[in-house]
Amino acid sequence: MELGRVGIWTTAFDRHPSAAAQEAARELEELGYRTLWLNEAIGRDPFVMAGLLLAATSRLTVATGIANIYARDAMTTEAARKTLAEAYPDRFLLGLGVSSPALVAKVRGHEYRRPLSYLRSYLDAMDAAPFAALGPEGPQWTVLGALGPKMLELAGTRTSGAHPYLTTPEHTRQAREILGDKPLLAPEQMLLLERDPATARAIGRAAISFYLRAPGYLANLRRLGFADEDWANPKQASDRLVDALVAWGDLDTVVARVREHHDAGADHVAVQVLRGDAEIPLPEWRTLAPELL
Repeated sequence: MELGRVGIWTTAFDRHPSAAAQEAARELEELGYRTLWLNEAIGRDPFVMAGLLLAATSRLTVATGIANIYARDAMTTEAARKTLAEAYPDRFLLGLGVSSPALVAKVRGHEYRRPLSYLRSYLDAMDAAPFAALGPEGPQWTVLGALGPKMLELAGTRTSGAHPYLTTPEHTRQAREILGDKPLLAPEQMLLLERDPATARAIGRAAISFYLRAPGYLANLRRLGFADEDWANPKQASDRLVDALVAWGDLDTVVARVREHHDAGADHVAVQVLRGDAEIPLPEWRTLAPELL
């Protein structure tokens, strides 16, 4: 599976017709991007959407970043993974994660258990799941939305690697040390082609505010040296936190942040382009392609 050094991570498709998402995926492929990451929250089903986008393209890898393990049982996830992998060999990457108590308990109505042990047992159940249909040939790739040391260790020993979200190049360096040389390390990086500090930080704050209520993300930010004062009001994160998590400025500035992740040990960086509106960021993807690919 060839992910490329840089891929695109987006939530923008949920606000547009599926046909528009398919057209955007085709253009991404033509621009030279190798991988497209889809999220899961309260929008479209990522496996169904992956199938639509894979069908619309011929070379693009589609990855889930990150499919919520509380949204479907392990047998269903394994069947979905094998179905897509058989239909589109070497083009579907399964990303799994434990989500957050807010989405799991308050929105989905499930009990949020101990995340590490629950995810480990979920992987065991996937391995043991029966599948009576024609399956894919060759090994299948899975990554975990891992942040802390123990989750990163699980990603490195039980899966193909890790897809950390809402992190910094320093976290990438630490993650590479924990994972070792071989496992895939594919962090996500938010960026914004906006030079005005007030405008850029306002958009950045809006993008990260939800995550500043999730215990797992906050624990990781504390490990990176940030403190409760940086998110005392989740909607008004400190400048230093916004600037650390969201690369903004001119083209050279945001590209430099992506390269910092590579220098810190990332194999692949999933770039999430932010905008101040709900449009698919195709203009930015076009601008970035010659510099990132």
